[in-house]
Parts: sequence; structure tokens; C-alpha cells
Amino acid sequence: MVDGGGCCPTMDLLRSEPMQLVQLIIPLESAHRAVSYLGDLGLFQFKDLNVEKSPFQRTYATQIKRCGDMARKLRFLKEQMTKAGITPSTRTTMCPNINLDELEVKLGELEAEISEMNTNTEKLQRSYNELLEYKLVLQKAGEFFHSAQNSATAQQKELEEHMHGERSIDSPLLLEQEAFADPSKQVKLGFVSGLVAREKSMAFERFLFRATRGNVFLKQVVVKNPVTDPLSGSEVEKNVFVIFYSGERAKNKILKICDAFGAHRYPFTDDIGRQFEMITEVSGKLSELKTTIDIGQLHRANLLQTIGYEFDQWNLLVKQEKFVFHTLNMLSFDVTKKCLVGEGWCPVYATSQIQNALHRATLDGNSQVGAIFQVLHATELPPTYFRTNKFTSAFQEIVDAYGIAKYQEVNPAVFTVVTFPFLFAVMFGDWGHGICLFLATLYFILRERKLSGQTLYSVNKFYEHCRLIQFDLSQQKLGDIMEMTFGGRYIIMMMALFSIYTGFIYNEFFSVPFEIFGQSAYGCRDPSCRDATITGLIKVRDAYPFGVDPKWHGSRSELPFLNSLKMKMSILLGVAQMNLGIILSYFNAKFFQNNVNVWHQFVPQIIFLNSLFGYLSLLIIVKWCTGSQADLYHVMIYMFLSPTDDLGENQLFPGQKYLQLLFVSLALVAVPWMLFPKPFLLKKQHEERHRGQLYAMLESTDDSFELETHDHSHGHEEFDFSEVFVHQLIHTIEFVLGAVSNTASYLRLWALSLAHSELSSVFYDKVLLLAMGYNNLIILIIGIVVFIFATVGVLLVMETLSAFLHALRLHWVEFQNKFYEGDGYKFSPFSFCLISEDDD
Repeated sequence: MVDGGGCCPTMDLLRSEPMQLVQLIIPLESAHRAVSYLGDLGLFQFKDLNVEKSPFQRTYATQIKRCGDMARKLRFLKEQMTKAGITPSTRTTMCPNINLDELEVKLGELEAEISEMNTNTEKLQRSYNELLEYKLVLQKAGEFFHSAQNSATAQQKELEEHMHGERSIDSPLLLEQEAFADPSKQVKLGFVSGLVAREKSMAFERFLFRATRGNVFLKQVVVKNPVTDPLSGSEVEKNVFVIFYSGERAKNKILKICDAFGAHRYPFTDDIGRQFEMITEVSGKLSELKTTIDIGQLHRANLLQTIGYEFDQWNLLVKQEKFVFHTLNMLSFDVTKKCLVGEGWCPVYATSQIQNALHRATLDGNSQVGAIFQVLHATELPPTYFRTNKFTSAFQEIVDAYGIAKYQEVNPAVFTVVTFPFLFAVMFGDWGHGICLFLATLYFILRERKLSGQTLYSVNKFYEHCRLIQFDLSQQKLGDIMEMTFGGRYIIMMMALFSIYTGFIYNEFFSVPFEIFGQSAYGCRDPSCRDATITGLIKVRDAYPFGVDPKWHGSRSELPFLNSLKMKMSILLGVAQMNLGIILSYFNAKFFQNNVNVWHQFVPQIIFLNSLFGYLSLLIIVKWCTGSQADLYHVMIYMFLSPTDDLGENQLFPGQKYLQLLFVSLALVAVPWMLFPKPFLLKKQHEERHRGQLYAMLESTDDSFELETHDHSHGHEEFDFSEVFVHQLIHTIEFVLGAVSNTASYLRLWALSLAHSELSSVFYDKVLLLAMGYNNLIILIIGIVVFIFATVGVLLVMETLSAFLHALRLHWVEFQNKFYEGDGYKFSPFSFCLISEDDD
């Protein structure tokens, strides 16, 4: 990496941070505190030194199990708070000396207390619901018995009156016998009362009739309001029933049927006085139970509210401790079993910070032996780490989605910050649409603190370090699509700004041109402009100072002119970006001191690309400058088919024929140059390493010397010349064919720009102007609404997504494949800031 001691500061994004492999030797008494401090720092990636051990065989498996049990209790408490409608408060009470053992005891007590409250509340609620049902039975069945008794009394009076009067020939013969029968010989009927679900009532009645062969009398009364079922706790529509029967056998059948249908039976008496006493007694019990339940619920709510003030703090502490113990399990014991040995990667610039954290852990832990920080010689590839901010992180994510950069290779994100939004804007050029896009993303930027949900907790020094870390809870507040949009708000802002810039170049504001930078260079041949449509326009002043002249829009030659302009511009931009990619491959080769790639990859590639498409770009520029009518298609085709023929009217400058012959020769030479030398040179290098001729060039210790000797000899044994040659052949063919296909791929800039412009023009001409032409207010309003929805839905949403994906493809395929390997792995430090809400 370039030193930053000169006049220019280092570009942190150009190459990844220099990393070092470090060994830590930490005394047992300060190990937990040291790892915790490193988690606060978040700049050390531990390597697992106990890969061969299962999770249950590791040293701190018991502590992890404890943390897991505490996490379970916290989840239980959170579920209870959620059911009670209580959310954990962000205003946590400060408890700087939280003890994990005390927290474990406290969580156990809280879990037991709330579980006991839940059990008692459930029992009381069940009793309350049963008493409610019992009261309904007493009321409905009492009404039935009361009406039946009134009916019997009326019949008795009617009978007595009838007996004292004259007997009719139609009177029943046995009436007097029935009236004066012995009461002891009358049949006494038993009855069962209760409630049954209304949906089961018909089946319940049929089953009773069939089981008893009709020897029962069933009376049902509908309960208007749903009743809370004591067992399930859900509201169910029920009927009150009273079943009259005769005999013990019928009673047993009825009881079994009631149990089968889930009917709740309640005792009842036919004594009216006793009925009123029972209703009064049940009402009193209901009142007492209601008071008891309300007091219990209030106490439970207050307890959960108190827990809510501390919950986030406890939850994060448990997650931290579990994270620390997981990390401690990655460390191994030394020979004395008194120290833990850990290895890992850290940035070079973080050396002093890590040493300070270890020293602080030693002092705070009252350890008599300090931790040892030792830099090791690394034989494996270090992880890749880029320091980004909220602006550059989104662009870095675009590159990382393709592949993580190899350690210290050129990072495309530096150039993507500019080239990605610019290529998007080439396809999306309209400064009206750009302003709309900018205003939309400005909303996210201005409200980013609120939308990102900065719920910053306050536990010891972890929060001091993480005060700038945004725990992005926007996925809970926003939808998935809006959450992604919010994450890329700065990319969209850059895309909008570049779209405004290219919109000024294209001179399009919702497809309408404006004379912003001065008057048009063209005017009517006749001042009256009557012959403008016949003889056309003539140039009356200097060229329009910036962008496309507004007079081109709406003219008959608009489409051919813009097609030619945008197509040639696309080729120029594509060749320029591909050249940038090849030049970056040179800087990669020079940085890694790979001269083979410099002379046998970079040089032939740059020659081949520019012999063909660099020359085409030169012809485009010359044609623009000279105003020539030469056919560039003809020039490029016959440059290979008939290189010695005269160009005739297609000649743009003197000596063009000989220059074309030179470029064709260079292109033909560049292909075998890429193909043959590199495999043979790689084979020679392997043989020289095997013989030890290159070891004098390596600055290394004796131990690493032996290790590298073994590695290189092993690499020599595995070197397969045919495999390397085939790989180089594939790479050469891919580049040669890709030079053509990639250049053609950049024509998508022209195609999408044209499509965007034409769609915008159609919506303006065929919707808005057409509605304005009717001179009708209703049609005008409808036209404006349709125009707005079409513009937003198609041009600002679908076209934005389309142009974004095409710009993404141009960067991933056409640009990055020229230099970017992307086969590294990301730096994943042990950091408490990376603890997510879902980690348990």
C-alpha cells in the first residue's frame, strides 16, 4: 500500500487495510475481561484453534449453556410483555456494575414469580368463567321452572273450577281419578342442567333422543351474548339446557353424552327460594373474584413494566456474555494450563489500540501477569477490510455482492462511486425526472436518523464505542423494498444528481426542451417563419453553449441525430471504462510485483483493445471535429477484409490507411502474445523456486524459510503445464471475444437512453398535451392524473430499476472482469456492535 507520509494522503478504499496475524497469550484471570474489551473495540478477528473439538467438549460449554438458559428466560419475559402490550423502554436505567450471577438469580426469580402469577390468574379466571356460566344456568333454568310452575298452577285452578261445575259429556272419564290420585304413587322426574355449544346443540338433542329412545324431555334456551369457555378461554356461543329424565339408567346415559359433547353441567334446585339464594351467593363470589383478578393483573402489569425498563440492558448483557464465551472457546490452553492462547487477524493501525485494551484488562482484572501481543509470520491470505462510512458503504456493498476483493487488490468501489451513477444517468438523462428522484431520496437522507431507528443502548463502555452505530430497524418500520431503498439512499442521490447533469446535456425536462443556457443557434430562414416547415432552419448564431440545441427536439431529424450522438457516446464511454479496467490490472500487477502479468497480460490487452476500439473511438472524435460524412461501419469492416484497399470518401485524415495496417498488425500480434509466453514463464518460475534459486530474494526468518520451501516444493509437484496452458487459452479467447461483446454491451446506454426519452415524450404528447387540447376541465384533470401516475410508475420506478440493473451489469461484467479477481474473504471482527436483535 502506498505510504501516507508524502504530500498526498492514502486512499483507504483503493486498497484494503494492511493486516497482520497476531498471537495473544492471556492469563486465565483476565481472559474474559480482555476478550470483552476486544469486543468493545471490534478490530480483532479470532481464529478457531479448537476445530477438532465439538461444542460440548470445549472449555466454556457450561457457561454458554447458562447464557442460553438466561436467554430463554428473557424470551419468556418478552413474550409476557408482548401479551400484556408492554414494549421494552429505550430509557434504560443505568446499572454500571451488572453481575451475571446476580442477573441469573434475578431472572430465575422473575420467571418463577410471573409463572406463578400466570397459573393463579388462569385458575382464578377459570373459576370466574365457571361462575359466570353457573349464574346463566341459574337465571335461564330458573325462568323455565318459574314459567312451568305458573303454568301448572293455572292448570290446577282450571281443573278445580271444572270439577265444581257441571260435567260435560266431553269431559275425560279419568279426570276425577287423576285429580285425586295418591301423591305417593306419582312419578318423580330428575333433571340435569348446564350449557352446551350452540353449534353442537342439534346433534346433542338428536343423540339424547336416540340414546334414551325418546324418554327424556330437553329444554334449551339461547344465550344472546358469547360466553367465555372456562377450559379454552375463547368466546363461544352457547345454549342453556335442562334435561328431564326418569330412572338412574337414563341419568347415566345423559351424563356420558354431556361429557362427550363437552357440555358443562351445573347443579340446580327446583326450589325457587333456594334458587334466589344461590344466585345471590354466586354474584357475590363473582364480585370477589373480579376484584382479585384485577388486583393480580395490575400487580403483574407493574412488574412487567419494571422489567421493561431493564430488559434491553439485560438482553444485551446476556448476548454479550454468550458472545464472549463463544470466542473464549476458540482459544486454546498453553502448556501450563494457566494461560489462553489465541490467534487472529487485525489491522496494522489497530495494534496500539489492541495492546491498550489488553493492558487495561490486566489492570482491571488484578492479574499479576500481563497479556502478550505477538505478531506472527502469515503464510495464508489475510482477510480484506475496508474502512467505509455511510456514504461509501453502499457502493462497497455493490462490489462485495460480486465478490470480496482479494487482499490489497485494487478496489473497484473507489471508481464505482462516480462511474456507477454516471452510467445510470446516461440511460436516465432527464433533469425533471432527476429532480423528482433527488427529492425522494432527500426525504430519506433528512430523516435517516429517525428511519434508521437509532435505538442506542447504554451498557458500560460498549455504548460509548457504538454511539455512532445505527442498529437499522427500518425493516420493522418500512417494507422490504423501502428498506433496500433506504439503505441505498446515497447511491440514489448520486444517480439523481448525475441524471440532472445528463438531463441538461440532453436538454430534456419531462421530454420538453428549454433554452436555459442561451438562445438556440438555429432560426427561420424567413423572419415570418412561414417557410420553416418547407425549407427548414438555418444557423443564425453561435452553437448552443451546453448540451443539445433545443431546436433539435421536435424536428424531423431529431431521432437520427440523437441516435447517432448517443450510440457514439456509448462506445466512447465503454472503451474508456474498459481501458480503465485494464490500466487498473497494471497497478495490481505492479503492486504484487508480478512482472509476468505486466508484460504478458496488461501490455497485449491494452494494445489489442485500442488497436480496434480505441481506433474506432479516435475515428468518432475525428468525425465529430471535421464534420466528415465517412461511414465508420464500412471503415471498420474493411479494415480487416481489405486492409490494403483505398478508403476513398471514407478517409478521415492523411495516412489513415497505413495507421489501420499498423493497428491490424498489432492486434494480430497481441493475441499470441497473451497466449504463449505466460504459461512457459510460470513453468520456469516454478522450476527455479524448486531448485532454490529465488529464495535469496525472500526476506524471511529461518522457520518461515523452511515452511515456504516445503510449500514451493509441494507447489512444484502439483504444477500442471497443460492445465495452466488451457487456462491461459480460455483467458485469451475470453478477452478477445469479450473485447467485441463488451463494447457492444455498452450500446445498452444508447438503447435505454433512447427508450427513456421516447417514453417520456409519448406520455407528454399523447397524454398531457392531448388532454389539454380538449379544453375540458374534467378531461384535463384526468390527463394530469394519468400523466403523473405513468411518470412515477413507469419512468421513475420501472425505468430507474431497469437502468440500475444495466449499470450494475456493466460494472460487474464489462469493467470488473478486466482486473478484479474478487476471491478474497471479508474481515469479520469480534465486535459487540455486530450483535443483532435475533441473536440468541
